[in-house]
Amino acid sequence: MAEEGEELAHAEALELWQAGLARLVRDPLLCDLPAQVTPEEIASQVALEYGQAMTVRVRRADALQAPMPVVVVQQASVLELKKAVQRFVQLQQERQGGVQHISWRHVWRTYSLAFGTEKLEDDRRKLREYGIRNRDEVTFVKRLRK
Repeated sequence: MAEEGEELAHAEALELWQAGLARLVRDPLLCDLPAQVTPEEIASQVALEYGQAMTVRVRRADALQAPMPVVVVQQASVLELKKAVQRFVQLQQERQGGVQHISWRHVWRTYSLAFGTEKLEDDRRKLREYGIRNRDEVTFVKRLRK
């Protein structure tokens, strides 16, 4: 019987959490976020508004889809951009009911990111060192075999 009470309390807490998030998303600064927003997405949007983060548009190599607006902190490294791309795609797939598992190890072995003609190969290097600024576009390019 205690378990049912705990489940009800959890369901109520979840309902309150969703209601609170829905109120937050109605705020003019956060209105472009999806209905099923995550706390991480809210934090990213707030960081953008305060100038602590930037949006990097990541385009697929085939250019069939619109670029993905990925948010990273101003001093982000290439590795942090890759992780942000993974999170963005994972959330997008969950919301659209698409592929559940993507082998990112395979993706990063097969493709690399490029800004203009320069490949972003050093994961420790900062995006600023490559000249990447807010709203710049990075593309996936096929890696050549050695």
